[in-house]
Amino acid sequence: MADAPRPRARKVPFERIHHGDVVVDPYEWLRDKEDPEVIAYLEAENAYTEAETAHLAPLRQRLFDEIKARTHETDLSVPVREGAFWYYTRTAEGSQYGRHCRAPIAGPDDWTPPLLEPGVPVEGEQLVLDDNAEAEGHEFYSLGSFDVSPDGTLLAYAVDTVGDERYTLRIRDLTTGEDLADEVTGTFPGSVFSGDGGSVYYPTVDDAWRPDTIWRHRLGTEAEIDEAVFIEPDERYWVGVGLTRSKKYLEIAIGSKITSEVLLLDTTDPEATFELVWPRREGVEYSVEHAVVGGEDKLLILHNDGALNFELISVDPADPVDRSRWSTVLPHDPAVRLEDVDAFAGHLTVDYRRDGLTRLAVLRLDPESTTIDGSAFAELQFDEPLFSVGTSGNPEWEQPTIRYGFTSFVTPSSVFDYDVASGSSTLLKQQRVLGGYDPAAYAERREWATAPDGTRVPISIVGRKDALESGRPAPFVLYGYGSYESSIDPGFSVPRLSLLERGVVFAIAHVRGGGELGRHWYEEGKTLAKRNTFTDFVACAEHVIAQGLTTPEQLVAQGGSAGGLLMGAVANLAPQLFAGILAQVPFVDALTSILDPSLPLTVIEWDEWGDPLHDPEVYAYMKSYSPYENVTEQPYPRILAVTSLNDTRVLYVEPAKWTARLRDVGAPVLLKTEMTAGHGGVSGRYARWHEVADEYAWMLDVLGKAD
Repeated sequence: MADAPRPRARKVPFERIHHGDVVVDPYEWLRDKEDPEVIAYLEAENAYTEAETAHLAPLRQRLFDEIKARTHETDLSVPVREGAFWYYTRTAEGSQYGRHCRAPIAGPDDWTPPLLEPGVPVEGEQLVLDDNAEAEGHEFYSLGSFDVSPDGTLLAYAVDTVGDERYTLRIRDLTTGEDLADEVTGTFPGSVFSGDGGSVYYPTVDDAWRPDTIWRHRLGTEAEIDEAVFIEPDERYWVGVGLTRSKKYLEIAIGSKITSEVLLLDTTDPEATFELVWPRREGVEYSVEHAVVGGEDKLLILHNDGALNFELISVDPADPVDRSRWSTVLPHDPAVRLEDVDAFAGHLTVDYRRDGLTRLAVLRLDPESTTIDGSAFAELQFDEPLFSVGTSGNPEWEQPTIRYGFTSFVTPSSVFDYDVASGSSTLLKQQRVLGGYDPAAYAERREWATAPDGTRVPISIVGRKDALESGRPAPFVLYGYGSYESSIDPGFSVPRLSLLERGVVFAIAHVRGGGELGRHWYEEGKTLAKRNTFTDFVACAEHVIAQGLTTPEQLVAQGGSAGGLLMGAVANLAPQLFAGILAQVPFVDALTSILDPSLPLTVIEWDEWGDPLHDPEVYAYMKSYSPYENVTEQPYPRILAVTSLNDTRVLYVEPAKWTARLRDVGAPVLLKTEMTAGHGGVSGRYARWHEVADEYAWMLDVLGKAD
């Protein structure tokens, strides 16, 4: 490919005035993606990036081939029982997407998933949905809602073929394989059948892409007459809908970043209406699970009212606000962050965090007692220093087992069934890694960096033993996120092996703003404490350098979305520590976005970042760290920004403006825009592998490991 000219966006002064502060933004014009000049500019940037990385084409192909060769392409998931069927997903070599299938259970006591062979059909197998067929003719495909009716005869599914997270909902007759006439456009993921299967409840979004309305669609009727059963007018709140595992309650969950509210409808009462559990109170979050304890209905409420890390209580559904009738199941513990509780006919599970790692505990319910003894929860034990564990795939109320997933940096994703009666776990499936993967060749460990305020920040590290234990600095990738209380936990990655096998060490900086160490860890990295996220990451980089694990010339930083904000911030704060920075769908023009309530999701975000539109202190604070606002004349490391034209969460214009400003100060920056993708990047596993290979090739080039 011939050399492409280095693009330079033209400057069009755009004046913005808030709190007496005048800002002239020369690149705001790039926001109009309907403007042919904007598209031409993005395409010119793509051409320039392709030209600048053309020498990496053989490496990109090798990386793709390695990922493909290590992946068991023809495979299937562990079957999950729901109703009268086992449900599972098959993948086939050469297919981008999966095929959702089911097979009948042997009988009501059949709780052992059948041992199915990849590529081999089973007796009675039915095709529920073929994502490959649905994606045919589309460059992008995403499956959102996927719910089977209680009697197993209908499927409600929704797809997005653009990437803008607006899904078309359809109903499929599973006895014929044909779609019914019912079709609803513009839905959001999370559709669910009613308890009797005669209706589907679904959410839609407002103009700011906020799920604000729950609708009821009666099967066989036109979408135009669907009933709006709940509308949330407050722009800070999202809504969602679901059915409890017991099928007794239909639940509408309403929540902002810091406050929540739940409505329940008793599906066993034909005259019932939605009833409020607790009225919303600013700063109080709670979730609700239905349990039957000693034959009595109970609501299990996980809440943070006076309990920073949450506590679990049991209440009477008839009067959930009467504190005198509350029973504490798990009291607040400053060292334990309770995250989720699940109820089954005979037992409970609780997911939580301690010492920066996920945990799982199970409690058998006493059928003769109407109280729950929280001290009887038994934690599952694991013998690795770093790991991730959590329940998944447990739709049945009566099941005697718990399905959970386990993984670590060195242990491929594994699926277990835990027998509640015996307390034993059975491995059902472990992700196959082809090509002779040997976990004994790798080591994982935790380090602790010290932030400027003295806070200890955990770092989870993995690498080949010969790289980690050599005593010599190694090429190093440091990943970070640090927002929304989202935790980035240690987990296995087949593509990452291509980095590790080349002697690269990979690490996660568990910076404040995430949830790894509890709610306080989140609180200390948001709004007017957001800078802690950035200085924590810098401290982690300084730590691995000081420990001799790497050098600035061998260190690449990586982060996406809000983690892309982190990347932009550290590029301005400490560019000398990094050889390169990979910023994926980066939130780098944060102040501009959060100032504009007409943009998607902005008002919702005020609880996370603060409200700079109305609060001059927040405005000044955000302006002090927003990456686009703080690009200066200084030596920057090599930067690759990756974005998507149809992203509705972090608009493409943010990295487009940021990279234009970086180029003004001579930074070695590249911008790559996927022209047919959304926030999660391209769709389809082969397309995704190519995308990963592109990013890895760039990182290896920066690290001097491209050959």
